Amino acid sequence: MRILFVVFLILAGAVQAQDRRPSHCIALVENTPGLQVIPASFTEPLNEYSVRISYVDHSMFLLQTEGGLTALTDFTGYFGPAALVPDVITMNNAHSSHWTPFPDPAIPHQLEGWGTEDYPQDHHVDLGEMLVRNIHTDTRSGSSRRVNGNSIFVFEVAGLCIGHLGHLHHEPTNEQFAAIGRLDVVMAAVDGGLTLDQPTMIRTLQRFRSSIVIPMHWFGRSTLERFLAGMEEDFAIVRSGDTSLEVSLRSLPDRPTVLVLEPRFLSE
Repeated sequence: MRILFVVFLILAGAVQAQDRRPSHCIALVENTPGLQVIPASFTEPLNEYSVRISYVDHSMFLLQTEGGLTALTDFTGYFGPAALVPDVITMNNAHSSHWTPFPDPAIPHQLEGWGTEDYPQDHHVDLGEMLVRNIHTDTRSGSSRRVNGNSIFVFEVAGLCIGHLGHLHHEPTNEQFAAIGRLDVVMAAVDGGLTLDQPTMIRTLQRFRSSIVIPMHWFGRSTLERFLAGMEEDFAIVRSGDTSLEVSLRSLPDRPTVLVLEPRFLSE
Protein backbone atom coordinates (compact mmCIF):
# COMPACT_ATOMS: atom_id res chain seq x y z
CA MET A 1 0.00 0.00 0.00
CA ARG A 2 2.83 2.41 0.85
CA ILE A 3 4.48 1.75 -2.54
CA LEU A 4 1.21 2.54 -4.31
CA PHE A 5 0.92 5.80 -2.36
CA VAL A 6 4.46 6.87 -3.35
CA VAL A 7 3.73 6.05 -6.99
CA PHE A 8 0.56 8.15 -6.77
CA LEU A 9 2.51 11.15 -5.44
CA ILE A 10 5.07 10.87 -8.25
CA LEU A 11 2.37 10.65 -10.91
CA ALA A 12 0.47 13.58 -9.39
CA GLY A 13 3.61 15.72 -9.47
CA ALA A 14 4.27 14.77 -13.08
CA VAL A 15 0.73 15.70 -14.11
CA GLN A 16 1.01 19.06 -12.34
CA ALA A 17 4.31 19.77 -14.12
CA GLN A 18 2.74 18.86 -17.46
CA ASP A 19 0.00 21.43 -16.85
CA ARG A 20 2.61 24.12 -17.39
CA ARG A 21 3.79 25.03 -20.83
CA PRO A 22 7.56 24.34 -20.84
CA SER A 23 10.00 27.20 -21.35
CA HIS A 24 11.82 27.25 -24.67
CA CYS A 25 14.27 29.81 -23.26
CA ILE A 26 15.86 27.38 -20.80
CA ALA A 27 16.87 25.06 -23.66
CA LEU A 28 20.24 25.87 -25.24
CA VAL A 29 19.40 27.26 -28.66
CA GLU A 30 21.70 29.26 -30.93
CA ASN A 31 20.55 32.72 -32.00
CA THR A 32 19.73 33.08 -35.68
CA PRO A 33 21.84 35.83 -37.29
CA GLY A 34 20.24 38.01 -39.92
CA LEU A 35 18.72 41.42 -40.47
CA GLN A 36 19.19 44.54 -38.40
CA VAL A 37 16.81 45.69 -35.67
CA ILE A 38 13.97 47.77 -37.13
CA PRO A 39 12.85 50.92 -35.24
CA ALA A 40 9.06 51.30 -35.25
CA SER A 41 6.27 53.46 -33.82
CA PHE A 42 4.13 51.85 -31.12
CA THR A 43 0.94 52.39 -33.17
CA GLU A 44 2.13 50.72 -36.39
CA PRO A 45 1.14 47.15 -37.33
CA LEU A 46 3.69 44.47 -36.54
CA ASN A 47 5.43 42.25 -39.04
CA GLU A 48 4.97 38.49 -38.85
CA TYR A 49 6.81 36.70 -36.00
CA SER A 50 7.94 40.01 -34.51
CA VAL A 51 7.74 41.79 -31.18
CA ARG A 52 7.77 45.54 -30.59
CA ILE A 53 9.54 46.92 -27.52
CA SER A 54 8.95 50.57 -26.62
CA TYR A 55 10.85 52.38 -23.86
CA VAL A 56 8.23 54.34 -21.94
CA ASP A 57 9.94 55.74 -18.84
CA HIS A 58 12.61 54.88 -16.24
CA SER A 59 12.31 51.06 -16.30
CA MET A 60 8.89 50.75 -17.92
CA PHE A 61 8.68 49.10 -21.34
CA LEU A 62 5.74 48.19 -23.54
CA LEU A 63 5.90 44.82 -25.28
CA GLN A 64 3.50 44.20 -28.18
CA THR A 65 2.89 40.98 -30.07
CA GLU A 66 1.76 40.38 -33.63
CA GLY A 67 -1.57 39.11 -32.30
CA GLY A 68 -2.22 42.23 -30.22
CA LEU A 69 -1.13 41.21 -26.72
CA THR A 70 0.45 43.99 -24.64
CA ALA A 71 2.59 43.91 -21.51
CA LEU A 72 4.03 46.77 -19.44
CA THR A 73 7.04 46.21 -17.18
CA ASP A 74 7.69 47.95 -13.85
CA PHE A 75 4.24 49.50 -14.15
CA THR A 76 3.74 52.71 -12.13
CA GLY A 77 0.15 53.44 -13.14
CA TYR A 78 0.94 56.11 -15.72
CA PHE A 79 2.36 55.48 -19.18
CA GLY A 80 1.07 58.55 -21.04
CA PRO A 81 -2.21 59.73 -22.60
CA ALA A 82 -2.65 56.69 -24.89
CA ALA A 83 -5.87 54.74 -24.40
CA LEU A 84 -4.48 51.34 -23.48
CA VAL A 85 -5.45 48.58 -21.07
CA PRO A 86 -2.50 46.17 -21.13
CA ASP A 87 -3.04 42.44 -20.87
CA VAL A 88 -0.18 42.04 -18.40
CA ILE A 89 1.67 44.33 -16.01
CA THR A 90 4.73 43.41 -13.98
CA MET A 91 5.86 45.35 -10.92
CA ASN A 92 8.72 45.47 -8.43
CA ASN A 93 8.50 47.56 -5.28
CA ALA A 94 12.10 48.28 -4.29
CA HIS A 95 11.14 51.92 -5.02
CA SER A 96 7.87 53.69 -5.79
CA SER A 97 9.00 54.33 -9.36
CA HIS A 98 8.64 50.62 -10.17
CA TRP A 99 5.08 49.83 -9.06
CA THR A 100 1.71 51.20 -8.05
CA PRO A 101 -0.55 50.08 -5.19
CA PHE A 102 -3.58 51.03 -7.31
CA PRO A 103 -3.36 49.38 -10.75
CA ASP A 104 -6.39 49.61 -13.01
CA PRO A 105 -8.66 46.68 -12.04
CA ALA A 106 -9.45 46.23 -15.74
CA ILE A 107 -5.92 44.87 -16.32
CA PRO A 108 -6.36 41.09 -16.45
CA HIS A 109 -2.93 39.98 -15.20
CA GLN A 110 -1.22 42.03 -12.48
CA LEU A 111 2.05 40.37 -11.50
CA GLU A 112 3.78 41.49 -8.30
CA GLY A 113 7.48 40.73 -8.37
CA TRP A 114 8.16 40.86 -4.64
CA GLY A 115 7.73 37.95 -2.27
CA THR A 116 9.27 36.71 0.97
CA GLU A 117 11.51 33.80 1.87
CA ASP A 118 8.49 31.81 3.05
CA TYR A 119 6.09 33.04 0.37
CA PRO A 120 7.85 33.53 -2.97
CA GLN A 121 5.98 34.58 -6.07
CA ASP A 122 5.64 31.93 -8.76
CA HIS A 123 4.26 33.49 -11.93
CA HIS A 124 3.79 31.35 -15.02
CA VAL A 125 1.15 33.10 -17.13
CA ASP A 126 0.47 31.36 -20.43
CA LEU A 127 -1.47 33.59 -22.83
CA GLY A 128 -0.91 31.34 -25.82
CA GLU A 129 1.07 33.80 -27.89
CA MET A 130 3.09 34.90 -24.87
CA LEU A 131 4.39 33.15 -21.77
CA VAL A 132 5.38 35.35 -18.80
CA ARG A 133 7.36 33.89 -15.89
CA ASN A 134 9.52 35.20 -13.06
CA ILE A 135 12.76 34.33 -11.29
CA HIS A 136 13.35 35.83 -7.85
CA THR A 137 16.46 37.70 -6.74
CA ASP A 138 17.11 39.38 -3.39
CA THR A 139 17.19 43.10 -2.65
CA ARG A 140 18.99 45.25 -0.12
CA SER A 141 16.92 46.65 2.71
CA GLY A 142 19.08 49.02 4.73
CA SER A 143 21.96 46.91 6.06
CA SER A 144 20.02 43.65 5.70
CA ARG A 145 18.85 41.44 2.86
CA ARG A 146 15.27 41.12 1.65
CA VAL A 147 14.95 37.59 0.32
CA ASN A 148 12.94 37.34 -2.92
CA GLY A 149 12.41 41.11 -2.99
CA ASN A 150 12.82 41.41 -6.77
CA SER A 151 11.75 39.44 -9.82
CA ILE A 152 13.41 39.08 -13.18
CA PHE A 153 10.51 38.67 -15.61
CA VAL A 154 10.97 36.66 -18.81
CA PHE A 155 8.62 37.08 -21.76
CA GLU A 156 8.66 34.20 -24.24
CA VAL A 157 7.05 35.25 -27.51
CA ALA A 158 7.63 34.74 -31.25
CA GLY A 159 10.47 32.35 -30.44
CA LEU A 160 12.29 35.13 -28.56
CA CYS A 161 13.34 35.20 -24.91
CA ILE A 162 13.02 38.75 -23.58
CA GLY A 163 14.15 39.51 -20.03
CA HIS A 164 13.61 42.50 -17.74
CA LEU A 165 16.05 42.40 -14.82
CA GLY A 166 13.95 44.68 -12.61
CA HIS A 167 15.66 46.29 -9.61
CA LEU A 168 18.58 43.86 -9.57
CA HIS A 169 20.79 44.22 -6.49
CA HIS A 170 23.19 41.26 -6.83
CA GLU A 171 24.79 39.10 -9.48
CA PRO A 172 22.51 36.13 -10.15
CA THR A 173 23.63 32.78 -8.81
CA ASN A 174 24.35 29.82 -11.09
CA GLU A 175 20.94 28.44 -10.19
CA GLN A 176 19.24 31.72 -11.09
CA PHE A 177 21.11 31.94 -14.40
CA ALA A 178 19.92 28.41 -15.19
CA ALA A 179 16.32 29.25 -14.29
CA ILE A 180 16.41 32.38 -16.45
CA GLY A 181 17.83 30.54 -19.46
CA ARG A 182 18.66 32.19 -22.77
CA LEU A 183 17.86 35.89 -23.14
CA ASP A 184 17.87 37.23 -26.68
CA VAL A 185 16.90 40.71 -25.49
CA VAL A 186 17.48 42.03 -21.98
CA MET A 187 16.54 45.32 -20.31
CA ALA A 188 19.11 46.17 -17.63
CA ALA A 189 19.31 48.91 -14.99
CA VAL A 190 22.65 50.70 -15.43
CA ASP A 191 22.54 53.45 -12.78
CA GLY A 192 25.32 51.73 -10.84
CA GLY A 193 24.10 52.81 -7.40
CA LEU A 194 20.51 52.11 -6.43
CA THR A 195 20.66 48.81 -8.30
CA LEU A 196 23.70 46.70 -9.19
CA ASP A 197 27.08 48.46 -9.46
CA GLN A 198 28.13 48.90 -13.09
CA PRO A 199 31.13 46.49 -13.14
CA THR A 200 28.98 43.70 -11.74
CA MET A 201 26.12 44.51 -14.11
CA ILE A 202 28.54 44.45 -17.06
CA ARG A 203 29.89 41.08 -15.91
CA THR A 204 26.31 39.79 -15.60
CA LEU A 205 25.43 40.96 -19.11
CA GLN A 206 28.61 39.45 -20.51
CA ARG A 207 27.51 36.12 -19.07
CA PHE A 208 24.01 36.41 -20.56
CA ARG A 209 25.60 37.24 -23.93
CA SER A 210 22.24 38.53 -25.16
CA SER A 211 21.93 39.65 -28.76
CA ILE A 212 20.41 42.97 -27.65
CA VAL A 213 20.93 44.83 -24.36
CA ILE A 214 18.66 47.82 -23.73
CA PRO A 215 19.92 50.15 -20.95
CA MET A 216 17.30 51.53 -18.54
CA HIS A 217 17.24 53.31 -15.19
CA TRP A 218 20.24 55.45 -16.13
CA PHE A 219 19.54 58.76 -14.31
CA GLY A 220 21.32 60.98 -16.82
CA ARG A 221 23.67 60.84 -19.79
CA SER A 222 26.91 60.67 -17.82
CA THR A 223 25.81 57.45 -16.11
CA LEU A 224 24.73 55.99 -19.43
CA GLU A 225 28.03 56.94 -21.08
CA ARG A 226 30.06 55.23 -18.33
CA PHE A 227 28.05 52.06 -18.85
CA LEU A 228 28.50 52.18 -22.63
CA ALA A 229 32.25 52.68 -22.23
CA GLY A 230 32.40 49.56 -20.09
CA MET A 231 30.45 47.52 -22.66
CA GLU A 232 32.06 48.64 -25.92
CA GLU A 233 34.90 46.10 -25.90
CA ASP A 234 32.56 43.10 -26.15
CA PHE A 235 29.36 44.65 -27.52
CA ALA A 236 28.54 46.85 -30.48
CA ILE A 237 26.95 50.16 -29.43
CA VAL A 238 23.95 51.45 -31.40
CA ARG A 239 22.30 54.78 -30.62
CA SER A 240 19.05 54.45 -32.53
CA GLY A 241 17.59 57.82 -31.48
CA ASP A 242 14.22 56.06 -31.47
CA THR A 243 11.93 55.04 -28.64
CA SER A 244 10.84 51.67 -30.08
CA LEU A 245 12.22 48.72 -31.96
CA GLU A 246 10.68 45.80 -33.77
CA VAL A 247 12.65 42.57 -33.45
CA SER A 248 12.36 38.94 -34.50
CA LEU A 249 14.59 35.88 -34.43
CA ARG A 250 15.54 36.70 -38.01
CA SER A 251 16.58 40.26 -37.22
CA LEU A 252 18.80 39.66 -34.20
CA PRO A 253 22.22 41.24 -34.84
CA ASP A 254 25.18 38.97 -35.54
CA ARG A 255 27.23 40.62 -32.79
CA PRO A 256 25.90 41.24 -29.25
CA THR A 257 24.69 44.84 -29.27
CA VAL A 258 23.80 47.52 -26.75
CA LEU A 259 20.85 49.40 -28.23
CA VAL A 260 20.13 52.79 -26.66
CA LEU A 261 16.43 53.70 -26.81
CA GLU A 262 15.04 57.08 -25.78
CA PRO A 263 12.19 56.96 -23.22
CA ARG A 264 8.89 58.52 -24.26
CA PHE A 265 5.39 58.29 -22.84
CA LEU A 266 2.81 56.57 -25.04
CA SER A 267 0.42 58.72 -27.04
CA GLU A 268 -1.90 58.10 -29.94
